Amino acid sequence: MTQIVVLDGYTVNPGDNPWDALAALGNLAVYDRTPAEALLERARDADILLTNKTPLPASALSQLPRLKFISVLATGYDLVDTRAARARGIPVSNVPEYATDSVAQHVFALLLCLTQHLKEHDAAVHAGAWIRSPDFSFWYRAPLELAGLRMGIVGFGRIGRRVAELSRAFGMEVLVTSRKRPAENELARARFVSLTELFAAADVVSLHCPLTAETEWMVNTSILRRMKPTAFLINTARGRLVDETALAQALREEWIAGAGLDVLSAEPMHPDNPLRNARNCIITPHIAWASLAARRRLMQETVRNVRAFLSGHSIHVVN
Repeated sequence: MTQIVVLDGYTVNPGDNPWDALAALGNLAVYDRTPAEALLERARDADILLTNKTPLPASALSQLPRLKFISVLATGYDLVDTRAARARGIPVSNVPEYATDSVAQHVFALLLCLTQHLKEHDAAVHAGAWIRSPDFSFWYRAPLELAGLRMGIVGFGRIGRRVAELSRAFGMEVLVTSRKRPAENELARARFVSLTELFAAADVVSLHCPLTAETEWMVNTSILRRMKPTAFLINTARGRLVDETALAQALREEWIAGAGLDVLSAEPMHPDNPLRNARNCIITPHIAWASLAARRRLMQETVRNVRAFLSGHSIHVVN
């Protein structure tokens, strides 16, 4: 019987998203988390490996002679050495679309928290400031209306396009940059510009590009210096797109107005991360993808990936 091993299944199914459909396809072993030192022991007899965030480097793949297929429980697949897998004839599949709406929604949750100053006003009300107020309304900083502002989107895949749609619903102008210029029909009421022009002109910059050798640390001191002092940076893509030391300085010295982040360069967050106590910086613990609806779609598509491989016609292959 086909041996299927899930290396880190807890975040996909903490108890509300059963593995039953996957278990029907073979002999299934699910581990909540797999530390590096346990990887080879747990994966040794696997025909199929599923991973969310457990790295699969070439050194590990070379010691797994039975392995025939890898399915990543996510869209990003940079944790797998896809070249080494290809050299071994091991297809690697991902789930290219499952959290589009959830991530786009989270972009605006972060942005609205920043522009409406929700955290500080909620804290003030609970501390009694409204009880003591002589007026029916008070604010420390006035809310910022999004209509008429420019949303700059870096990367124009499914999520980027969905963010563009929501931006227009808020009455925002949309600027776009990406590695390849989108077709004119995809740009619909968006303007394609260079990366540097986008950072200089946008009131909000939202990152939706993959992590590659070209994009790693692309949000650095130089590009942050180009932003308006009233602008916001939102990152729900990959943490290593952003030089966190540079961003902390930009926030501290008010080069920009604020940042909303769902991803960091190292996860879980390191205690000495320079953004931990940064001014006007909202950080959520990589949860934009994690709605139950999105995780159910992730499970369904992963089952499709495995079933397709077993039938001899793999889908969503990235290598």
